[in-house]
Amino acid sequence: MSRSPRVVVVGSSNTDLVIKTQSIPRPGETVLGGSFLMAAGGKGANQAVAAARLGADVTFIARIGSDAFGDAARACLAAEGIRTEFIEREDQTASGVALIIVDEQAENAIAVAPGANSLLSANDVERANDTIRAADVLLLQLETPLDTVRHAARLAREARVPVILNPAPAQPLDCALLEDITVLTPNRGEAAFLSGIEVGDEATARAAANALLEMGVAHVVITLGAEGALWIGRGEGEREEDRVAGMAVEAIDTTAAGDAFNGALAAALGAGDSMREAVRFATVAGALATTQMGAQPSLPTREAVEILNARAQ
Repeated sequence: MSRSPRVVVVGSSNTDLVIKTQSIPRPGETVLGGSFLMAAGGKGANQAVAAARLGADVTFIARIGSDAFGDAARACLAAEGIRTEFIEREDQTASGVALIIVDEQAENAIAVAPGANSLLSANDVERANDTIRAADVLLLQLETPLDTVRHAARLAREARVPVILNPAPAQPLDCALLEDITVLTPNRGEAAFLSGIEVGDEATARAAANALLEMGVAHVVITLGAEGALWIGRGEGEREEDRVAGMAVEAIDTTAAGDAFNGALAAALGAGDSMREAVRFATVAGALATTQMGAQPSLPTREAVEILNARAQ
């Protein structure tokens, strides 16, 4: 990346309470865990931090509670150099909290109490209208109200600002919203939910991506965990695509790997990288995030991504 891109993130902020266990408990089962970690999280905040650590000039639009968790979240974001003037405080609603269990295979189960995130409104986004219109990239997820996501995407499209939507957690999306999206970044499950095509291998991933392109988005990047990512875009005339292999790393916690991917993708595209370059850069960032416990603590620096990227080539 040759310059610092302006990335605006609209999304959630949570405090993550993480327990490492041998296995994820079944219904009615109690599992004694090992280590405990409390760290800043939330898809929006994670992606904002990821982009900032990778060299972007980031503005975060969010709602948090007027509580200790909210104080800590805002302080963490400011410490990363993220612009916080559009983070609103809620007096009557607590900050968001996520309970996360991580097993020995680095898989996780997550339950979220959204709290103040559920009150982020179109008016909150409108207050940042000028900042969104001046951005290089707008980055969105689905842990805040869908009407708010729609409004942000519409403002960006009107200003010809590329919009990345990470459709997580999965929920039905209408074509009017999808037509405002430049890059859609589902994982296997989200791609299957949105396209109606079960994603089990590369062929079905490609079919799901093509189905999502027909719904109106310009590019689809399906993240495939340790197997990397598949990108398909409309391009000029024929469709373009790339299959990026996963990185060989020792994974201990997959929490926020997708957020690292999306933050890196926004930073790279905002700096003018091609889709092919940006997806490869993001794949490396996502892999590195699995090598440490926790959400924001695991998000890599640009230097770390560049080192691993060079080794993989």
